[in-house]
Amino acid sequence: MPKSEIVYFDRPGRKNTDGTLKAVLARVRAGGISHVVVATNTGATAIKTVEMLADTGTTVVAVTAHAGFDKEGESELGPDVEKGLLESGVRVVRSSHVLSGVERSFSRRLGGASRVEAVAEALRSLFGQGTKVCVEVTIMAADAGAIPCGDGVEVVAVAGTGYGADTACVVRPAHMNSFFNFEIREMLAMPRNKRAPKRK
Repeated sequence: MPKSEIVYFDRPGRKNTDGTLKAVLARVRAGGISHVVVATNTGATAIKTVEMLADTGTTVVAVTAHAGFDKEGESELGPDVEKGLLESGVRVVRSSHVLSGVERSFSRRLGGASRVEAVAEALRSLFGQGTKVCVEVTIMAADAGAIPCGDGVEVVAVAGTGYGADTACVVRPAHMNSFFNFEIREMLAMPRNKRAPKRK
């Protein structure tokens, strides 16, 4: 089994992106990984990932939020950036968030929370926003058919707190309808303090 060290950051945030991606590169070079799933809003983190993993033969899958996530009818990942990613061999997945989806609309309108939102909040609180997003985007990629899935499969997932990347892990992916087959097998990078400082 390939060995890797865990990179710890003091605080979450995009300033950790380069350190996170270096940890990903080291793990990819150690072997056994052919797919890297990266969460990306604007495409910036996906572009950096492609640059970091150039010449490794690794497939990069960029997972972004559904159109209308922030503003109705609009996608934060612009068409020019998406075209550039596709031309560089990246598989782009635009999908609804697995750990909120339509449940978020009901919670906002009627109050309360669903079991799915409770899972998301537990992951976020215990392991950080980045880990929660790593789980989420891997399932989104699996459901889109962008990565292989099954007992013999391991992929690297990369995500962050807000923008950029501060978390990476090796996971056994699963589809949404087999969520409990999902496993986090190795942590590669993560912030020790999970909560981002409040903006002033």
